[in-house]
Amino acid sequence: MPKWFTPLAGLCAVMFAASPVLIANAPYESTMGLVQKIFYYHLPSAWIFLLSAIVCGIASARFLFGGSPRQDRLAYAAAELTVLFGAIVLVTGPLWARKAWGVWWQWDVRLTSSLMGWMVAWAYLLVRKYGGPGSDKLAAGLALFGMANVPFVYVSVNYWRTIHPATSVVPTLPVDMGMALWFSVACFLLLFVLLLRLRVHLEEQRARLDALYLAVDD
Repeated sequence: MPKWFTPLAGLCAVMFAASPVLIANAPYESTMGLVQKIFYYHLPSAWIFLLSAIVCGIASARFLFGGSPRQDRLAYAAAELTVLFGAIVLVTGPLWARKAWGVWWQWDVRLTSSLMGWMVAWAYLLVRKYGGPGSDKLAAGLALFGMANVPFVYVSVNYWRTIHPATSVVPTLPVDMGMALWFSVACFLLLFVLLLRLRVHLEEQRARLDALYLAVDD
């Protein structure tokens, strides 16, 4: 691994350890109270979920039209992280919703489209594992569909009735809430970069190992 990986991993751990302090010191939301603090993990994980779907889609497009194995490995790693951060979103969201709004789940546009994006990422991984020859290109097509879903997820709350607040809420947060939120976003973003780099490195090592096996067989 690169020399910068270990210190950045340590920094990420320290940031995640410090984040509960900032979140605890952030003021309570006037109507939801303590449960609203799930927001500081739910929203950053949702943004990273969408970001990883975009990375997967862009890398898949570059693989489809350029044939780069490195882009294929990047797409595969990003798909795994889409599933990971999507799971965090789909767990923290209902926990918050049940306490704040009295429902675990509602089939509104944002929830349904987010679930669909998560299922597309799962489909990508399943196709790659069990699809046989050509599954890499078929999965890349799925990734493009998943990426196209991202802007729909983001803007859906602005155009359809939903229990979610509109996207205009974040810029209007009080300073103390905003500081805790953006610190949490930085934590999740750094974690995403580190995990993505680690997974790509692992896939590169596997590719080298496969090449060595082929060389020995020849």
